[in-house]
Amino acid sequence: MTIFECLQREEFFYLNVFLKLLLGLLAIVFVINKSGKGNLAPTSAIDQVQNYVLGGIIGGIIYSPSVTILRFAVVLMIWVLLIIGLRRLKTKSHAIKKFVDGSPIVLIKHGEVDVEACRRAKITAAEVAFKLRREGVYHVRDVKRAVFEQNGELIIVLRGEENPKYPIITDGIVQSSVLDDIDRSEEWLEGELQKAGYNSASEIFLAEYESGQMKFIPFDQAPQAS
Repeated sequence: MTIFECLQREEFFYLNVFLKLLLGLLAIVFVINKSGKGNLAPTSAIDQVQNYVLGGIIGGIIYSPSVTILRFAVVLMIWVLLIIGLRRLKTKSHAIKKFVDGSPIVLIKHGEVDVEACRRAKITAAEVAFKLRREGVYHVRDVKRAVFEQNGELIIVLRGEENPKYPIITDGIVQSSVLDDIDRSEEWLEGELQKAGYNSASEIFLAEYESGQMKFIPFDQAPQAS
């Protein structure tokens, strides 16, 4: 094999890597733009997994000469379609969203630790104590409500906190545990919805309770307050 042939093979290798990297970059940009910026700051396990898998596809294939650019493009396309399709399914079905992302779990309520909830969340007492200390909380009795979110963060509301915001409705779903925390019923919420001109919670993207007032943000209208 001559030096010229070796150079040609070397140039082809780098060109192949360049084109695969370019395709990978375009795929990442496309997924971020189409599926939302949640990929940049994952809020659930599935967001992190899709980033890992996409990185694995790109990193594991770009240096493999046996995988052609066409095959690489097809694999990327399949993964992109799976991610976008799954995200759309989540927006249309609460059951699918709950299965894929899970749901927040209330670990502490009115100064009492729910041991069974901790077991469901697969979190130990030491981890709960660590997360509380990290937020500057050293006594469970000082906690009015602590929610273990899908991304592993512990959101804490302390007793006596002034004007905390409570998400009563998220993505058209009523958060019953939050209603219980503010000593309100679903009948009361239905009355607030009707006063604001809405028929049901399914019309609401986000509803917050603050200082005794409800603020409704519908899916297809400007924010309104009652």
